[in-house]
Amino acid sequence: MRARDLGIVIGTLPPGEHNAITDVPGVLVGHTTLISGDGPLVVGKGPIRTGVTVILPHDGDPGHEPLFAGSHTLNGNGEMTGLEWVRESGMLESPIALTNTYSVGVVRDALVTASVRRRPASGLWSLPVVAETWDGYLNDVDGQHVRPEHVFAALESAAAGPVEEGNVGGGTGMKCFAFKAGIGTASRRVPEADGGYTIGVLVQANHGRRERLAIDGVPVGREISQAEVPGPDVPAPDAGSIIAVVATDAPLLPHQCRRLAQRSSLGVARGGGGGEHSSGDIFLAFATGNRGLRPEEHEGAPRTFGLSMLNDDHLDSLYWATIEATEEAVVNAMVAAEAMTGRDGITFHAIPHDRLVEVMRRYGRLG
Repeated sequence: MRARDLGIVIGTLPPGEHNAITDVPGVLVGHTTLISGDGPLVVGKGPIRTGVTVILPHDGDPGHEPLFAGSHTLNGNGEMTGLEWVRESGMLESPIALTNTYSVGVVRDALVTASVRRRPASGLWSLPVVAETWDGYLNDVDGQHVRPEHVFAALESAAAGPVEEGNVGGGTGMKCFAFKAGIGTASRRVPEADGGYTIGVLVQANHGRRERLAIDGVPVGREISQAEVPGPDVPAPDAGSIIAVVATDAPLLPHQCRRLAQRSSLGVARGGGGGEHSSGDIFLAFATGNRGLRPEEHEGAPRTFGLSMLNDDHLDSLYWATIEATEEAVVNAMVAAEAMTGRDGITFHAIPHDRLVEVMRRYGRLG
């Protein structure tokens, strides 16, 4: 179930075929989901509600064929490895993985292992991009249950087409606005007059306070309060974090990718996210519109490259596409998710579809 299945249409730009990040040609997504155990938390044993999601930026080896990329941090109480080299070089040279906070290291190392297996004699090094949000309300996060084989399985399963959302992969134990959430995705096509490019966004949504939730401008969080659909009883209001990955087939240079990543934060804000003090809100954008790029140290690399660059005057439509796709991806993460009970009996409830439709219709957003 997704937002558009309920009649909720965010923005004005049309989505791509699958309304997913995989609408950008060559982009692949894979998940490994880990769910086991119930009852009281026993660190190292469970309950386990976690996983890993991988995004392959194209169907080749990004170590041999990097892409231009850029990033933006709204609030930095989070982690995305490899980001300094992305900023320095303007290049994305690895798959992107999303997981829980305490599994970043093992996922990063597994991506290195996978890279070495692909090119054992090449001598290329790797600084993989791995991002996290914290799933410790539901998951035995301290137990660090994600293993290298789970990363390898996610890489092996990565595919084009529709993307599974909600309680899957890195989003398995995540919540959003005190509803169950996780992985969500959406896409937009810009007008042919602006190039007809595609923007795809995938989020790991684990942020937001219920009373601030807005969907297409409707104050859903105030209408469906925690008095009606409770969230967990935590000591203080929880803000949490969000990771967003933006992909496009437009021919963008690194500084343009960075500007695109910035616009994801506006999509988060339109939904009620505030980038609070304790949140980790990190956004990465990459562009597939220039292929054939190689690191300078690669044997046989040319001295110069011929590049294509979108005129900055035509970026506005891509900005709006990013904003709309990010906002809808967050909503899809909640609509697709199902209620989940994790460690110590803590439960995050799914956003009730019938009540959501009723509220949206009352505010004139549905027919």
